[in-house]
Amino acid sequence: MKKGSRVFAVALAVCLLAGLFLLPAGAETKPVDTKGLTVLFTHDTHDHFYPDANGVGGYPRLATALKNERANAHYPTITVDGGDFSMGSLFQTVYSTDAPELRALGRMGYDVVTLGNHEFDYRQKGLAEMLYAAKQSGEAIPAIVQANYTTPKDVDAGQNLTEAFVNYPVTPYTVVEKDGVKIAVFGVMGVDSDECAPMSGMVYEPMVEAAKRVVAEIREKEQPDFIICLSHGGTDSGKGEDYELAKAVDGIDLIVSGHTHTTLEEPIVVNGTPIVSCGPYTQNLGSITLKKLDAEDEQFTFEDYRLIPIDGSIRADRELETLAERFKQKVDSSYLSDYNMSYDGVLTVAESDFTIPQTGDFIGEAYLETVRKVEGYYGEAVAFAVVPDGVIRGTLAKGEVTTSQAFDILSLGSGADGSPGYPLVSVYLTGRDLKNVFEVDASISALMPAATLYGAGCGWIYNPNRMFLDKVTSVHIYSSHGSGSYGTPKDDQLYRVVADLYSGQMLAAVKEKSFGLLSITPRDKDGNPITDFEQHIIRDSQGRELKAWQAFADYLNDQESVAPAASLHKAVKPSLNPIDLLIPMGAPTAVLVILILLVILVAALLIRRAVRKGKRKGYHPYTGKK
Repeated sequence: MKKGSRVFAVALAVCLLAGLFLLPAGAETKPVDTKGLTVLFTHDTHDHFYPDANGVGGYPRLATALKNERANAHYPTITVDGGDFSMGSLFQTVYSTDAPELRALGRMGYDVVTLGNHEFDYRQKGLAEMLYAAKQSGEAIPAIVQANYTTPKDVDAGQNLTEAFVNYPVTPYTVVEKDGVKIAVFGVMGVDSDECAPMSGMVYEPMVEAAKRVVAEIREKEQPDFIICLSHGGTDSGKGEDYELAKAVDGIDLIVSGHTHTTLEEPIVVNGTPIVSCGPYTQNLGSITLKKLDAEDEQFTFEDYRLIPIDGSIRADRELETLAERFKQKVDSSYLSDYNMSYDGVLTVAESDFTIPQTGDFIGEAYLETVRKVEGYYGEAVAFAVVPDGVIRGTLAKGEVTTSQAFDILSLGSGADGSPGYPLVSVYLTGRDLKNVFEVDASISALMPAATLYGAGCGWIYNPNRMFLDKVTSVHIYSSHGSGSYGTPKDDQLYRVVADLYSGQMLAAVKEKSFGLLSITPRDKDGNPITDFEQHIIRDSQGRELKAWQAFADYLNDQESVAPAASLHKAVKPSLNPIDLLIPMGAPTAVLVILILLVILVAALLIRRAVRKGKRKGYHPYTGKK
């Protein structure tokens, strides 16, 4: 051996011996066991097989983005969805018969999804049929997890759904293994989501209680490397149901938050749990990498959080395009043919882009005009057609307006007949209740934007500086036909109001939502309170339920072109003038004024008593001297 080699060998031996002596007693030399996982996620995709009017999103592009992310991932990947994967386009019209959503998600390689409130839009029967259709397709479909929304209130009526849950199966949680990494995934529904599914027929368990129970069971039985929660509860920066969920429940490594359509540029970390949201309608694909160092002591971190835009820079996947085309043909033949329409049929041309308020007011005009056509000009007058912000799913964009675009804007729900789309209903409100409807817009919409109201037939003025729940100062009926009349509504007179089925049901919930301070009682034409809104559905000339989207599409089809118009309905007139703040005086302002007067009276009495007491004792009431 050469001299240089001998020196190197001796030096190496010394270093190795030194290393052994420097190790603490009992220490092992095994490498750190680092377990990583990349989670690809979406939520609230709402049947967006194709890009929107702005050219954003679509399942075919999303499929390509998923393939690219999986190919370039440094760790095993799991793909999940936070619910509301259905109800948002004409593809939902074959939801019950063909399950296009679950089959598309399966084709894109989704591992696990949860249910949102819109999966219940076609009620228990529709959801059960969809689950059976997905299973019977024989195609790859994702696992479904749901831990706190599984028991039908009416056990007998819900038997079909119960059996469908078992057959699919829908379970509280599932365990997925990816290249040696064990991931437990569970799903929960938020309370607001439950309230947004009034026809679900399900029993709701508070999601914090359910999450604690399921996480404990997972830890005891499964010992996973990661626990992921798919929540249809919703969150925003520093607030929301999923924020409270993370704060209350230990041991969740990630919450994918759906329902509120939130886009989080960075995760919100609460109680060590990152909460993520990528936005609705396949606008983005979310990606986050979780790492766990030495799983025994649960050292945990996350990195590489990204939102991948699903735009024109991504090539559409041909397999998903073919699948979408197949389902589109089914929509034309099985649904739209009954309305003498087609998916790509052009209804009219929009001369410019509409805003949400302009679209909402235009929809109200469509309701009024369509009801007039169906019932005849001398039919019963409609005082107001109400269109809440929460039911408007898009806007009219400049250019050709197709049937699919019109449907997308009013795509929610189903009717009593089980067919897609909420029907229009006819109810009656007193003039006092009609004012309270507009008070919802003036006072509550600031706290709940979905309650912002648009429509046609009435105009209202409000002062935002007035007392809460007493901001509306003027209401005027300006739309009339047949036996109707213009003018200011009278408190005790009944006025006809048209809305979609869901919005009509929500009118009756205003009293509860406003803690009893506002009361709106939908009534029939004889003044009796309505308990079953389905008995008041308006029907078209063929005896079918008159769908909200159908009224909108027919109105568009009657016009060569459409353009946004200045609102005739809502006017905001701020004022700090004391008279404007007090007159006209509604109950909330009157109560406040009475309380202030009582406080002044009590204060005056106390001062008077003190003065008298001081005089009796010979003390000056203010200086305290005799």
